[in-house]
Amino acid sequence: MIILAVDLGKARTGLAVCDPGEVLASPLTVLHEADPERLAQQIAQAAKERGAGQLVVGLPRNMDGTEGESAQNARQMAARLETLTGLPVALIDERRTTVTAHGYLNETNVRGKKRKAVVDAVAATVILDAFLETRRMQGKSS
Repeated sequence: MIILAVDLGKARTGLAVCDPGEVLASPLTVLHEADPERLAQQIAQAAKERGAGQLVVGLPRNMDGTEGESAQNARQMAARLETLTGLPVALIDERRTTVTAHGYLNETNVRGKKRKAVVDAVAATVILDAFLETRRMQGKSS
């Protein structure tokens, strides 16, 4: 099944998608939208265009596991997306995904403006990879 992952941000939101076999997660795009309603519409459209059967939204917990305003925004977005798309939406802990994404970009020597343009989509890919690994361990891959 094709799964679309979302790394929600205040100014930029990264999207990633996997192949139907749930083997490879790839960065898709970065959306530049601050309004939650318009952003939800754009994400729903991307899911429809890609034929996604599920969505995954990163849940930004604090390092001690508590949830702040960003986590509540992610939960609200997940609910919006579920209503808009009719698809199941999973929330996955995204602690340190942006740090991991920066590490990948360091390894590939992506710097400056180019890095800023892709880091959120790479973070969404890290979120999706973690979700896919959990599904494989639980024997739920398609």
